[in-house]
Amino acid sequence: MNVIKTAIEGVVIIEPRIFPDDRGYFFESWNEKAFNEQVREIHFCQDNQSKSSYGVLRGLHFQKGEHSQSKLVRVVRGSVLDVAVDIRKGSPTFGQHVAVELTEDNQRQFFIPRGFAHGFSVLSETAIFQYKCDNFYCPESEGAIAWNDPALKIDWRIPADKVILSPKDAHHPLLKDSDYLFDYNEDLYK
Repeated sequence: MNVIKTAIEGVVIIEPRIFPDDRGYFFESWNEKAFNEQVREIHFCQDNQSKSSYGVLRGLHFQKGEHSQSKLVRVVRGSVLDVAVDIRKGSPTFGQHVAVELTEDNQRQFFIPRGFAHGFSVLSETAIFQYKCDNFYCPESEGAIAWNDPALKIDWRIPADKVILSPKDAHHPLLKDSDYLFDYNEDLYK
């Protein structure tokens, strides 16, 4: 696998080694040993999958405290713009984001460490999105910030009038008004 560093330390794009032939292709979508050697040591405990239509925007979500999660995300069908926002107080990249297009054709994966808010917008007619988490989901620990926070300057690549949100995602606070952020100096978020 090829690991591509981004502008924010710890957030990486992973390109798997793909073996195409006249029957189709094969690639290793997850290898814990290779990931631990090339990115960082991690153990994923939960896999999730969603299906969404064009314009759906999910995010910007995170889990708080001891229930925080690192995620390894990918698209099985379609195309999404995936975004990670640094919400670690004291971080030199606080409030900055990395956005990457994940598609069924490029087979890229995106690693988002703990201490980041995460979201994606669906750019294709439909998308099937999969992700691994290194901690179990805990509804009491949910947190989120507004997808359209002007301070974040995220171009979701969808016209605002075409964005489809859940009722919950339509009412998250701005980053500056969030009552729960991460501390950059805690080992849990590095």
